[in-house]
Amino acid sequence: MRRPAAVAGTFYPDDAERLRKQIDGFLADVDGTKEAYPPKAIIAPHAGTVYSGPIAASAYARVDPEVTRVVVVGPAHRVPFVGVAVPTVDAFETPLGEIPLDRATLDGLVRRFAWVVADDRPHAQEHSIELHLPFLQRRVNTFHLVPLLVGRATGAEVAEVLAAVWGGDETLIVCSTDLSHFHPDAEARRIDAETAALITSGRGEALDGHRACGYVGVQGLLAQAGACELSVELVDLRNSCQTAGDAARVVGYAAFALR
Repeated sequence: MRRPAAVAGTFYPDDAERLRKQIDGFLADVDGTKEAYPPKAIIAPHAGTVYSGPIAASAYARVDPEVTRVVVVGPAHRVPFVGVAVPTVDAFETPLGEIPLDRATLDGLVRRFAWVVADDRPHAQEHSIELHLPFLQRRVNTFHLVPLLVGRATGAEVAEVLAAVWGGDETLIVCSTDLSHFHPDAEARRIDAETAALITSGRGEALDGHRACGYVGVQGLLAQAGACELSVELVDLRNSCQTAGDAARVVGYAAFALR
């Protein structure tokens, strides 16, 4: 009753020691990590770690390592479905080990919301949640995971689910998204700067799939963050040509902290 790693060896190293060194190196390179008030939520990318890892680390280096529950909201790329899908397994695995799921919370969401479905198929090969797990395993001491995969849903529906799992200081919310895809570097920088400004100003309704693949999750998070009067800070904004890619066709990445 566990979901094995699906993209280890392609999106990130499948060797535990190599993966540990890579993630720890990304985290060590981040400046300004001594936060007086760790974020309640972060937004971070989910591409291959050589591309987006440094940007994701900019968010993860700021989180409280003492949180005990982590909710990760990611967009579904591979299996179409309606609503928000939660797994039925007891744990997710990466080369760094096994992460237990918060089964009571997941089962409660299925009972409470008509648009939350228990279905392992969308999770089986999806990378948008999995790419965050090694960062959590190296940054957070001990935690239970609440993986929420967003299909054809609305930001309002995601916001309701997040409100139900929001919790207190023990809970970290992670929203997974990349930004623009496959534009030339200069155009991507312009689009991504506009998108970052929309996110920091809480204008989730102005987002779409051209700006961010996980825009529905971001809309839901921004709505719930607004209800809780959280501010949104941009902590990193780069694209794949600034880390490891070609300037002709880049993917945009950003990291945000909400507190």
